[in-house]
Amino acid sequence: MAEIEFDDFMKVDIRVGTVIRAEPFPEARKPAIKLWLDFGPEIGERKTSAQITAHYDPQGLVGKQVMAVVNFPPRQIGPFMSEVLVLGVPDKEGAIVLLSPDQDVPTGGRMH
Repeated sequence: MAEIEFDDFMKVDIRVGTVIRAEPFPEARKPAIKLWLDFGPEIGERKTSAQITAHYDPQGLVGKQVMAVVNFPPRQIGPFMSEVLVLGVPDKEGAIVLLSPDQDVPTGGRMH
């Protein structure tokens, strides 16, 4: 993988958001969940979908803090417009586990 400069890293705006609403996304090609996240007063509410059904159900996600890239352009996912990219890593079977702070932090905080 190519090395990047610190300025390149700083262009990616990764923030902590709090899930305020989640629901199944049956129209998606692969099983997914629609998420609405609060990123605080500076960014506000944004929505996305994520293929995270192996480890999460919609009801259990409400109130969870997750990390997301907030400065990608919106992307149409079937009938749903995704505005941010939530971040995760695969478990040993390849199912996504969301990245989140290990303690409560202010909503909207930028990753350093």
